[in-house]
Amino acid sequence: MPELPEVETVRQGLNQLTLNLEITGGDVLLERTIAYPFSVGEFINGIKGSAIATWHRRGKYLLAELCQSPFLGSRGSGEDITPSSPSSPPSSSSPPSPPTGYLGVHLRMTGQLLWVHRDEPLHKHTRVRLFFGDQQELRFVDQRTFGQMWWVPPNVAVESIITGLAKLAVDPFSVEFTVKYLAMKLQNRRRPIKTALLDQSVVAGLGNIYADEALFKSGILPETLCTDLQLKQIERLRTAIIQVLEASIEAGGTTFSNFLNVKGINGNYGGVAWVYNRAGEPCRVCSNLIQRTKLAGRSSHFCPQCQS
Repeated sequence: MPELPEVETVRQGLNQLTLNLEITGGDVLLERTIAYPFSVGEFINGIKGSAIATWHRRGKYLLAELCQSPFLGSRGSGEDITPSSPSSPPSSSSPPSPPTGYLGVHLRMTGQLLWVHRDEPLHKHTRVRLFFGDQQELRFVDQRTFGQMWWVPPNVAVESIITGLAKLAVDPFSVEFTVKYLAMKLQNRRRPIKTALLDQSVVAGLGNIYADEALFKSGILPETLCTDLQLKQIERLRTAIIQVLEASIEAGGTTFSNFLNVKGINGNYGGVAWVYNRAGEPCRVCSNLIQRTKLAGRSSHFCPQCQS
């Protein structure tokens, strides 16, 4: 499943490519991909004529802030009016466009958002197509079909439609993600720290890959109970979480299964991972062999020497 760095990589790419371009229409090839509204026609009509002001990320969710396209009024005049740069904001002298809601996306296990020319052959797992000007389109490709999209109408609380957002903890890059916060979240939890880190109500966006990596960098074994952690260990863990996430975002995420960024390019973090998916290989620090175990049905990779 794409984790925070992969979703953040996608967000950054979308902000470079899709801003201020009018959504001229769309095509839903798998209806259950649309979680809201329940009518596919209402979903397409809701976003049609909008432009994307910016993309946000909350945990593993992507949220496109929609506004009325500044070019909508000129359509039908015969003029081909397009912004000078897809990533350029509207002129500061122009009045702000009225909001038209939010477009929400969750990639789940195998979802991809790909920015392609409309002539690009359709992948067999394409679920939703959003059409933009200049014959460009944003395709939602999802092999396992667990991914979802939402259109949240204007003046409606996003959390009331995308209910998973209300359950999220703070983001690791938020100012609220302090040692005190993490210690409070972990206290009285008699379960392994690795399992706790996968709980989105503890840390938003963290998943199996980066939990393994953060525990290695902080020198903590995955099986360590939360109640047994000392404050200094929690301090190291908080720092390690931020460091491994930053490193992976810089590398464009980790390519596992079929993750690609919006341009269809693989991420590079997997090649420099400390422990994840390296069972039986020598530790990059001490040369002991990386081991693999299972906790709550999920694989955990660790170094028995560096994490003790």
